[in-house]
Amino acid sequence: MIELTGPVHLVGIGGIHMSAIAQLLLERGVAVSGSDLTLSPLTAKLERLGARIAQGHASANLGDPALVVITAASQPDNPEIVAAKARGIPVILRAEMVARLMEGKRVIAVSGAHGKTTTSSLIAFILHNAGLRPMYLLGGESIDLDGHAAWGEGDLCVVEADEYKRAFHEYSPAVAVITNVEADHLDYFGTADAYSEAFAVFARRIIEGGRLIVCADDLGARQVSEQVEDAPIQIEWYGVEGSRYWSARDVQAGVEGGSFTLLRGGAALGEIATPNPGHAFPLNILGASAACLGLGVPFAVVRESVAAFRGAKRRFQLTGEAGGRTVMDDYAHHPAEVRTTIATARRRFPDRRIIGVFQPHTYSRTALLWDEWLGCWAGLDGLIVLETYAARELPSAGRGAAELAAAIRPALASYAKDFDEAASQAVARSRPGDVIMTIGAGDVVEVGPRILEALQ
Repeated sequence: MIELTGPVHLVGIGGIHMSAIAQLLLERGVAVSGSDLTLSPLTAKLERLGARIAQGHASANLGDPALVVITAASQPDNPEIVAAKARGIPVILRAEMVARLMEGKRVIAVSGAHGKTTTSSLIAFILHNAGLRPMYLLGGESIDLDGHAAWGEGDLCVVEADEYKRAFHEYSPAVAVITNVEADHLDYFGTADAYSEAFAVFARRIIEGGRLIVCADDLGARQVSEQVEDAPIQIEWYGVEGSRYWSARDVQAGVEGGSFTLLRGGAALGEIATPNPGHAFPLNILGASAACLGLGVPFAVVRESVAAFRGAKRRFQLTGEAGGRTVMDDYAHHPAEVRTTIATARRRFPDRRIIGVFQPHTYSRTALLWDEWLGCWAGLDGLIVLETYAARELPSAGRGAAELAAAIRPALASYAKDFDEAASQAVARSRPGDVIMTIGAGDVVEVGPRILEALQ
Protein backbone atom coordinates (compact mmCIF):
# COMPACT_ATOMS: atom_id res chain seq x y z
CA MET A 1 0.00 0.00 0.00
CA ILE A 2 1.31 3.45 -0.89
CA GLU A 3 1.93 5.81 2.02
CA LEU A 4 0.42 9.27 1.73
CA THR A 5 -0.16 11.87 4.42
CA GLY A 6 -3.04 13.61 2.74
CA PRO A 7 -5.36 13.80 -0.25
CA VAL A 8 -4.29 13.47 -3.89
CA HIS A 9 -5.59 15.92 -6.50
CA LEU A 10 -5.70 14.85 -10.15
CA VAL A 11 -5.80 17.47 -12.92
CA GLY A 12 -7.68 15.84 -15.80
CA ILE A 13 -9.26 13.19 -13.59
CA GLY A 14 -11.76 12.14 -16.26
CA GLY A 15 -9.16 10.62 -18.56
CA ILE A 16 -9.05 6.85 -18.80
CA HIS A 17 -5.63 6.54 -17.14
CA MET A 18 -6.14 9.28 -14.55
CA SER A 19 -9.51 7.88 -13.51
CA ALA A 20 -7.84 4.49 -13.02
CA ILE A 21 -5.33 6.09 -10.64
CA ALA A 22 -8.16 7.79 -8.77
CA GLN A 23 -10.07 4.54 -8.40
CA LEU A 24 -7.04 2.69 -7.05
CA LEU A 25 -6.36 5.43 -4.51
CA LEU A 26 -9.97 5.41 -3.38
CA GLU A 27 -9.87 1.62 -3.00
CA ARG A 28 -6.93 2.09 -0.61
CA GLY A 29 -8.74 4.68 1.47
CA VAL A 30 -6.86 7.72 0.13
CA ALA A 31 -8.92 10.91 -0.25
CA VAL A 32 -9.14 12.01 -3.89
CA SER A 33 -10.14 15.25 -5.58
CA GLY A 34 -9.84 16.28 -9.18
CA SER A 35 -11.03 18.39 -12.06
CA ASP A 36 -11.71 18.09 -15.76
CA LEU A 37 -13.17 20.23 -18.50
CA THR A 38 -16.04 17.79 -19.05
CA LEU A 39 -17.71 15.29 -16.76
CA SER A 40 -18.47 11.75 -17.85
CA PRO A 41 -19.64 8.34 -16.64
CA LEU A 42 -16.09 7.78 -15.39
CA THR A 43 -16.15 10.90 -13.20
CA ALA A 44 -19.64 10.01 -12.00
CA LYS A 45 -18.34 6.59 -10.92
CA LEU A 46 -15.49 8.23 -9.03
CA GLU A 47 -17.91 10.55 -7.26
CA ARG A 48 -19.94 7.55 -6.17
CA LEU A 49 -16.73 6.09 -4.74
CA GLY A 50 -16.13 9.28 -2.76
CA ALA A 51 -14.04 11.57 -4.95
CA ARG A 52 -14.61 15.32 -4.97
CA ILE A 53 -14.67 16.46 -8.60
CA ALA A 54 -15.01 19.92 -10.14
CA GLN A 55 -15.84 20.78 -13.73
CA GLY A 56 -13.36 23.19 -15.24
CA HIS A 57 -9.96 24.24 -13.93
CA ALA A 58 -9.54 26.83 -11.17
CA SER A 59 -7.13 27.29 -8.28
CA ALA A 60 -10.07 26.96 -5.87
CA ASN A 61 -10.48 23.33 -6.95
CA LEU A 62 -7.16 22.41 -5.40
CA GLY A 63 -8.17 22.19 -1.75
CA ASP A 64 -5.29 21.09 0.47
CA PRO A 65 -3.70 18.04 -1.19
CA ALA A 66 -0.45 16.37 -0.27
CA LEU A 67 0.23 15.61 -3.93
CA VAL A 68 -0.97 16.78 -7.35
CA VAL A 69 -0.92 14.43 -10.35
CA ILE A 70 -1.05 15.78 -13.90
CA THR A 71 -1.06 14.33 -17.42
CA ALA A 72 1.60 14.80 -20.05
CA ALA A 73 -0.90 16.97 -21.94
CA SER A 74 -1.39 19.40 -19.02
CA GLN A 75 -0.46 22.99 -19.78
CA PRO A 76 1.95 24.75 -17.41
CA ASP A 77 -0.40 27.73 -17.07
CA ASN A 78 -3.22 25.55 -15.74
CA PRO A 79 -4.36 27.49 -12.63
CA GLU A 80 -4.36 24.40 -10.43
CA ILE A 81 -0.79 23.51 -11.39
CA VAL A 82 0.33 27.13 -10.92
CA ALA A 83 -1.31 27.27 -7.49
CA ALA A 84 0.16 23.93 -6.39
CA LYS A 85 3.70 24.95 -7.32
CA ALA A 86 3.29 28.34 -5.65
CA ARG A 87 2.27 26.58 -2.44
CA GLY A 88 5.11 24.07 -2.62
CA ILE A 89 2.82 21.07 -3.19
CA PRO A 90 4.59 18.27 -5.10
CA VAL A 91 3.41 17.91 -8.71
CA ILE A 92 4.16 14.69 -10.58
CA LEU A 93 3.21 13.17 -13.93
CA ARG A 94 0.67 10.38 -14.28
CA ALA A 95 3.26 7.74 -15.23
CA GLU A 96 5.27 8.43 -12.09
CA MET A 97 2.13 8.00 -10.00
CA VAL A 98 1.36 4.71 -11.71
CA ALA A 99 4.90 3.53 -10.94
CA ARG A 100 4.36 4.40 -7.27
CA LEU A 101 1.11 2.46 -7.20
CA MET A 102 2.81 -0.61 -8.68
CA GLU A 103 5.70 -0.68 -6.19
CA GLY A 104 6.24 -4.17 -4.83
CA LYS A 105 4.27 -5.84 -7.62
CA ARG A 106 5.44 -8.10 -10.43
CA VAL A 107 4.44 -5.97 -13.39
CA ILE A 108 3.17 -7.22 -16.74
CA ALA A 109 3.36 -4.18 -19.04
CA VAL A 110 1.72 -4.21 -22.47
CA SER A 111 3.00 -1.72 -25.03
CA GLY A 112 2.64 -1.11 -28.74
CA ALA A 113 1.17 1.32 -31.23
CA HIS A 114 -2.04 -0.73 -31.39
CA GLY A 115 -3.63 -3.61 -29.52
CA LYS A 116 -2.54 -2.58 -26.02
CA THR A 117 -6.00 -2.38 -24.50
CA THR A 118 -7.29 -5.65 -25.92
CA THR A 119 -4.13 -7.54 -25.00
CA SER A 120 -3.80 -6.12 -21.48
CA SER A 121 -7.53 -6.63 -20.82
CA LEU A 122 -7.28 -10.27 -21.86
CA ILE A 123 -4.20 -10.83 -19.68
CA ALA A 124 -5.98 -9.35 -16.66
CA PHE A 125 -9.07 -11.46 -17.39
CA ILE A 126 -7.06 -14.69 -17.70
CA LEU A 127 -5.14 -13.99 -14.46
CA HIS A 128 -8.41 -13.17 -12.70
CA ASN A 129 -9.94 -16.46 -13.88
CA ALA A 130 -6.81 -18.29 -12.70
CA GLY A 131 -7.53 -17.02 -9.18
CA LEU A 132 -4.48 -14.73 -9.12
CA ARG A 133 -6.56 -11.56 -8.55
CA PRO A 134 -4.14 -9.13 -10.25
CA MET A 135 -4.02 -5.40 -9.83
CA TYR A 136 -4.68 -3.78 -13.20
CA LEU A 137 -4.73 -0.38 -14.91
CA LEU A 138 -6.17 -0.57 -18.42
CA GLY A 139 -6.55 1.98 -21.19
CA GLY A 140 -10.18 1.05 -21.80
CA GLU A 141 -13.10 -0.26 -19.79
CA SER A 142 -13.08 -4.05 -19.75
CA ILE A 143 -16.53 -5.53 -20.34
CA ASP A 144 -15.43 -8.78 -18.69
CA LEU A 145 -13.93 -7.18 -15.56
CA ASP A 146 -16.56 -4.42 -15.37
CA GLY A 147 -14.05 -1.61 -15.32
CA HIS A 148 -10.52 -0.49 -16.09
CA ALA A 149 -8.82 -0.62 -12.69
CA ALA A 150 -8.72 -2.70 -9.52
CA TRP A 151 -6.24 -3.07 -6.70
CA GLY A 152 -6.44 -6.86 -6.64
CA GLU A 153 -5.09 -9.08 -3.91
CA GLY A 154 -2.07 -10.80 -5.44
CA ASP A 155 1.47 -9.72 -6.26
CA LEU A 156 0.83 -9.27 -10.01
CA CYS A 157 -0.06 -6.05 -11.80
CA VAL A 158 -1.16 -5.65 -15.42
CA VAL A 159 -0.61 -2.19 -16.85
CA GLU A 160 -1.22 -0.74 -20.29
CA ALA A 161 2.13 0.92 -20.95
CA ASP A 162 1.50 4.10 -22.93
CA GLU A 163 4.38 5.38 -25.05
CA TYR A 164 3.21 9.00 -25.35
CA LYS A 165 5.91 11.33 -24.02
CA ARG A 166 7.80 8.17 -22.99
CA ALA A 167 5.43 7.45 -20.08
CA PHE A 168 6.36 3.76 -20.12
CA HIS A 169 9.96 4.60 -19.23
CA GLU A 170 8.76 4.96 -15.63
CA TYR A 171 8.02 1.24 -15.39
CA SER A 172 10.31 -1.72 -14.64
CA PRO A 173 8.28 -4.75 -15.68
CA ALA A 174 8.95 -8.42 -15.02
CA VAL A 175 7.11 -9.21 -18.25
CA ALA A 176 6.70 -6.84 -21.19
CA VAL A 177 4.64 -7.40 -24.32
CA ILE A 178 5.23 -5.38 -27.48
CA THR A 179 2.33 -5.84 -29.89
CA ASN A 180 3.70 -3.71 -32.74
CA VAL A 181 5.76 -0.60 -33.39
CA GLU A 182 4.36 1.70 -36.07
CA ALA A 183 5.17 5.38 -35.85
CA ASP A 184 2.61 7.49 -34.00
CA HIS A 185 2.62 10.61 -31.79
CA LEU A 186 5.03 12.23 -34.22
CA ASP A 187 4.01 15.61 -32.83
CA TYR A 188 6.16 14.60 -29.86
CA PHE A 189 8.70 12.04 -31.17
CA GLY A 190 9.40 13.85 -34.44
CA THR A 191 10.66 10.81 -36.38
CA ALA A 192 9.85 7.12 -36.74
CA ASP A 193 13.37 6.29 -35.52
CA ALA A 194 12.86 8.24 -32.28
CA TYR A 195 9.54 6.48 -31.76
CA SER A 196 11.18 3.07 -32.23
CA GLU A 197 14.06 3.96 -29.92
CA ALA A 198 11.58 4.74 -27.15
CA PHE A 199 10.40 1.13 -27.29
CA ALA A 200 13.98 -0.14 -27.13
CA VAL A 201 14.57 1.92 -23.99
CA PHE A 202 11.35 0.50 -22.54
CA ALA A 203 12.51 -3.06 -23.29
CA ARG A 204 15.80 -2.39 -21.51
CA ARG A 205 13.86 -1.45 -18.37
CA ILE A 206 12.67 -5.05 -17.97
CA ILE A 207 14.14 -6.46 -14.76
CA GLU A 208 17.07 -8.86 -15.01
CA GLY A 209 15.80 -12.33 -15.87
CA GLY A 210 12.45 -10.94 -17.02
CA ARG A 211 10.65 -11.73 -20.26
CA LEU A 212 10.14 -9.66 -23.40
CA ILE A 213 7.29 -11.07 -25.50
CA VAL A 214 7.32 -9.61 -29.01
CA CYS A 215 5.05 -9.94 -32.02
CA ALA A 216 7.70 -10.88 -34.55
CA ASP A 217 5.20 -10.70 -37.40
CA ASP A 218 5.43 -6.92 -37.00
CA LEU A 219 8.64 -5.56 -38.50
CA GLY A 220 8.90 -2.63 -36.10
CA ALA A 221 8.47 -4.79 -33.00
CA ARG A 222 10.91 -7.38 -34.30
CA GLN A 223 13.53 -4.70 -34.94
CA VAL A 224 13.15 -3.43 -31.37
CA SER A 225 13.72 -6.93 -30.00
CA GLU A 226 16.85 -7.26 -32.11
CA GLN A 227 18.20 -4.02 -30.62
CA VAL A 228 18.03 -5.44 -27.07
CA GLU A 229 19.35 -8.95 -27.67
CA ASP A 230 22.29 -8.19 -25.37
CA ALA A 231 20.01 -7.35 -22.42
CA PRO A 232 19.89 -9.86 -19.49
CA ILE A 233 16.32 -10.89 -20.34
CA GLN A 234 14.53 -13.71 -22.11
CA ILE A 235 13.10 -12.75 -25.51
CA GLU A 236 10.16 -14.74 -26.84
CA TRP A 237 8.65 -14.14 -30.27
CA TYR A 238 5.06 -14.84 -31.17
CA GLY A 239 3.19 -14.81 -34.46
CA VAL A 240 1.62 -16.68 -37.33
CA GLU A 241 4.34 -16.23 -39.90
CA GLY A 242 7.66 -18.11 -39.95
CA SER A 243 9.29 -19.78 -36.96
CA ARG A 244 8.03 -18.39 -33.65
CA TYR A 245 8.33 -19.71 -30.08
CA TRP A 246 4.62 -18.99 -29.57
CA SER A 247 2.72 -19.57 -32.78
CA ALA A 248 -0.75 -20.02 -34.24
CA ARG A 249 -1.39 -22.72 -36.80
CA ASP A 250 -4.54 -23.75 -38.68
CA VAL A 251 -6.02 -20.27 -38.23
CA GLN A 252 -9.72 -20.14 -39.06
CA ALA A 253 -11.74 -16.92 -39.03
CA GLY A 254 -15.29 -16.24 -40.13
CA VAL A 255 -18.54 -14.53 -39.32
CA GLU A 256 -19.28 -16.82 -36.37
CA GLY A 257 -15.87 -16.68 -34.72
CA GLY A 258 -12.32 -17.87 -35.08
CA SER A 259 -9.92 -20.52 -33.88
CA PHE A 260 -6.31 -21.64 -34.11
CA THR A 261 -3.97 -24.22 -32.63
CA LEU A 262 -1.55 -22.71 -30.11
CA LEU A 263 2.02 -23.99 -30.22
CA ARG A 264 4.85 -23.42 -27.75
CA GLY A 265 8.30 -24.24 -29.06
CA GLY A 266 6.75 -26.25 -31.88
CA ALA A 267 4.61 -28.39 -29.57
CA ALA A 268 0.83 -28.06 -29.84
CA LEU A 269 -0.90 -27.10 -26.58
CA GLY A 270 -4.43 -27.23 -28.02
CA GLU A 271 -7.06 -25.24 -29.83
CA ILE A 272 -8.01 -21.69 -28.91
CA ALA A 273 -11.41 -20.45 -30.06
CA THR A 274 -13.17 -17.08 -29.79
CA PRO A 275 -16.73 -16.13 -30.72
CA ASN A 276 -15.56 -12.73 -31.94
CA PRO A 277 -12.35 -12.59 -34.00
CA GLY A 278 -11.86 -8.85 -33.76
CA HIS A 279 -8.73 -6.72 -33.80
CA ALA A 280 -5.55 -8.41 -34.98
CA PHE A 281 -6.91 -11.91 -34.44
CA PRO A 282 -5.06 -14.08 -33.53
CA LEU A 283 -2.03 -11.95 -32.59
CA ASN A 284 -3.44 -10.21 -29.51
CA ILE A 285 -4.68 -13.54 -28.18
CA LEU A 286 -1.25 -15.07 -28.80
CA GLY A 287 0.54 -12.28 -26.94
CA ALA A 288 -1.80 -12.49 -23.95
CA SER A 289 -1.64 -16.29 -23.87
CA ALA A 290 2.16 -16.25 -23.98
CA ALA A 291 2.33 -13.83 -21.06
CA CYS A 292 -0.03 -15.90 -18.89
CA LEU A 293 1.24 -19.37 -19.77
CA GLY A 294 4.75 -18.19 -18.94
CA LEU A 295 3.46 -17.22 -15.48
CA GLY A 296 2.24 -20.76 -14.90
CA VAL A 297 -1.43 -20.34 -15.77
CA PRO A 298 -2.85 -23.68 -17.00
CA PHE A 299 -3.68 -23.87 -20.70
CA ALA A 300 -7.26 -24.85 -19.85
CA VAL A 301 -7.78 -21.53 -18.05
CA VAL A 302 -6.35 -19.62 -21.01
CA ARG A 303 -8.61 -21.49 -23.43
CA GLU A 304 -11.74 -20.96 -21.31
CA SER A 305 -10.95 -17.27 -20.79
CA VAL A 306 -10.45 -16.58 -24.50
CA ALA A 307 -13.73 -18.34 -25.29
CA ALA A 308 -15.55 -16.08 -22.80
CA PHE A 309 -13.67 -12.85 -23.54
CA ARG A 310 -15.81 -9.96 -24.78
CA GLY A 311 -13.07 -7.32 -24.80
CA ALA A 312 -12.99 -3.64 -23.97
CA LYS A 313 -15.65 -1.06 -24.59
CA ARG A 314 -15.36 0.81 -27.88
CA ARG A 315 -13.43 -2.06 -29.48
CA PHE A 316 -15.68 -3.23 -32.32
CA GLN A 317 -18.68 -2.89 -30.03
CA LEU A 318 -22.34 -3.09 -31.04
CA THR A 319 -24.13 0.22 -30.37
CA GLY A 320 -27.55 -0.99 -31.49
CA GLU A 321 -29.87 -1.78 -34.36
CA ALA A 322 -32.74 0.22 -35.85
CA GLY A 323 -34.35 0.77 -39.23
CA GLY A 324 -32.68 -2.35 -40.58
CA ARG A 325 -29.22 -0.87 -39.91
CA THR A 326 -26.58 -2.17 -37.50
CA VAL A 327 -24.56 0.53 -35.72
CA MET A 328 -21.08 -0.42 -34.47
CA ASP A 329 -18.41 1.61 -32.67
CA ASP A 330 -14.63 1.37 -32.60
CA TYR A 331 -11.79 3.35 -30.99
CA ALA A 332 -9.43 3.18 -34.00
CA HIS A 333 -7.58 6.47 -34.47
CA HIS A 334 -4.46 5.54 -36.45
CA PRO A 335 -4.51 4.53 -40.15
CA ALA A 336 -3.28 1.01 -39.36
CA GLU A 337 -6.01 0.59 -36.75
CA VAL A 338 -8.63 1.86 -39.18
CA ARG A 339 -7.53 -0.69 -41.79
CA THR A 340 -7.83 -3.47 -39.22
CA THR A 341 -11.24 -2.25 -38.10
CA ILE A 342 -12.56 -2.15 -41.66
CA ALA A 343 -11.07 -5.60 -42.40
CA THR A 344 -12.77 -6.95 -39.26
CA ALA A 345 -16.07 -5.41 -40.32
CA ARG A 346 -15.74 -6.88 -43.80
CA ARG A 347 -15.10 -10.32 -42.30
CA ARG A 348 -17.99 -9.97 -39.85
CA PHE A 349 -20.45 -8.50 -42.40
CA PRO A 350 -19.26 -9.89 -45.77
CA ASP A 351 -22.43 -9.21 -47.76
CA ARG A 352 -23.48 -5.85 -46.33
CA ARG A 353 -22.64 -2.27 -47.25
CA ILE A 354 -20.53 -0.49 -44.62
CA ILE A 355 -20.69 3.27 -43.99
CA GLY A 356 -18.03 4.84 -41.78
CA VAL A 357 -18.36 7.91 -39.56
CA PHE A 358 -14.80 8.90 -38.69
CA GLN A 359 -13.62 11.58 -36.28
CA PRO A 360 -9.94 12.53 -36.68
CA HIS A 361 -8.05 12.70 -33.37
CA THR A 362 -5.90 15.85 -33.24
CA TYR A 363 -4.85 18.07 -36.12
CA SER A 364 -1.20 17.05 -35.83
CA ARG A 365 -1.89 13.32 -36.24
CA THR A 366 -3.93 14.10 -39.36
CA ALA A 367 -1.09 16.16 -40.84
CA LEU A 368 1.81 13.91 -39.85
CA LEU A 369 0.13 10.76 -41.19
CA TRP A 370 -1.59 12.50 -44.11
CA ASP A 371 -0.65 10.05 -46.89
CA GLU A 372 -1.65 7.08 -44.71
CA TRP A 373 -5.02 8.71 -43.95
CA LEU A 374 -5.74 9.10 -47.64
CA GLY A 375 -5.27 5.39 -48.31
CA CYS A 376 -6.77 3.46 -45.39
CA TRP A 377 -10.47 3.38 -46.33
CA ALA A 378 -10.62 0.42 -48.72
CA GLY A 379 -13.61 -1.73 -47.89
CA LEU A 380 -16.01 1.07 -47.02
CA ASP A 381 -18.99 1.93 -49.20
CA GLY A 382 -19.22 5.46 -47.82
CA LEU A 383 -17.45 7.73 -45.34
CA ILE A 384 -18.47 10.74 -43.28
CA VAL A 385 -15.59 12.70 -41.73
CA LEU A 386 -16.69 14.45 -38.55
CA GLU A 387 -15.04 17.64 -37.29
CA THR A 388 -11.70 16.90 -35.57
CA TYR A 389 -11.46 16.00 -31.90
CA ALA A 390 -8.86 18.60 -30.94
CA ALA A 391 -7.83 17.18 -27.55
CA ARG A 392 -4.88 19.35 -26.51
CA GLU A 393 -4.43 21.19 -29.84
CA LEU A 394 -5.41 24.25 -31.87
CA PRO A 395 -6.24 23.92 -35.61
CA SER A 396 -2.90 25.53 -36.45
CA ALA A 397 -1.16 22.37 -35.21
CA GLY A 398 -1.98 20.47 -38.41
CA ARG A 399 -4.72 19.74 -40.93
CA GLY A 400 -8.48 19.60 -40.48
CA ALA A 401 -11.35 17.19 -41.10
CA ALA A 402 -12.92 19.12 -44.00
CA GLU A 403 -9.60 19.13 -45.84
CA LEU A 404 -9.20 15.40 -45.24
CA ALA A 405 -12.70 14.60 -46.49
CA ALA A 406 -12.09 16.57 -49.68
CA ALA A 407 -8.75 14.86 -50.36
CA ILE A 408 -9.80 11.21 -50.01
CA ARG A 409 -10.01 9.41 -53.37
CA PRO A 410 -12.12 7.92 -54.76
CA ALA A 411 -14.52 10.60 -53.59
CA LEU A 412 -16.48 8.55 -51.06
CA ALA A 413 -16.13 11.02 -48.14
CA SER A 414 -18.24 13.95 -47.01
CA TYR A 415 -17.65 16.38 -44.15
CA ALA A 416 -19.92 16.87 -41.11
CA LYS A 417 -19.42 19.85 -38.81
CA ASP A 418 -21.10 18.30 -35.73
CA PHE A 419 -22.79 15.20 -34.28
CA ASP A 420 -26.27 16.02 -35.56
CA GLU A 421 -25.08 16.57 -39.12
CA ALA A 422 -23.00 13.37 -39.02
CA ALA A 423 -26.02 11.38 -37.81
CA SER A 424 -28.26 12.96 -40.43
CA GLN A 425 -25.82 12.15 -43.22
CA ALA A 426 -25.40 8.58 -41.96
CA VAL A 427 -29.16 8.02 -42.05
CA ALA A 428 -29.50 9.61 -45.50
CA ARG A 429 -26.57 7.71 -47.04
CA SER A 430 -27.50 4.30 -45.61
CA ARG A 431 -30.31 1.89 -46.37
CA PRO A 432 -31.82 -1.15 -44.65
CA GLY A 433 -29.24 -3.93 -44.37
CA ASP A 434 -26.27 -1.55 -44.03
CA VAL A 435 -23.72 -1.38 -41.22
CA ILE A 436 -22.80 2.08 -39.90
CA MET A 437 -19.52 2.29 -37.99
CA THR A 438 -18.49 5.21 -35.78
CA ILE A 439 -14.70 5.31 -35.63
CA GLY A 440 -12.27 7.39 -33.56
CA ALA A 441 -10.76 7.99 -30.13
CA GLY A 442 -12.66 11.17 -29.32
CA ASP A 443 -16.37 11.64 -28.60
CA VAL A 444 -17.62 10.25 -31.93
CA VAL A 445 -19.19 7.51 -29.80
CA GLU A 446 -22.03 9.99 -29.19
CA VAL A 447 -23.05 9.87 -32.86
CA GLY A 448 -24.20 6.24 -32.77
CA PRO A 449 -27.11 6.78 -30.35
CA ARG A 450 -28.24 9.80 -32.41
CA ILE A 451 -28.31 7.64 -35.53
CA LEU A 452 -30.39 5.01 -33.74
CA GLU A 453 -32.78 7.66 -32.42
CA ALA A 454 -33.27 9.09 -35.90
CA LEU A 455 -33.95 5.63 -37.33
CA GLN A 456 -36.48 4.58 -34.68
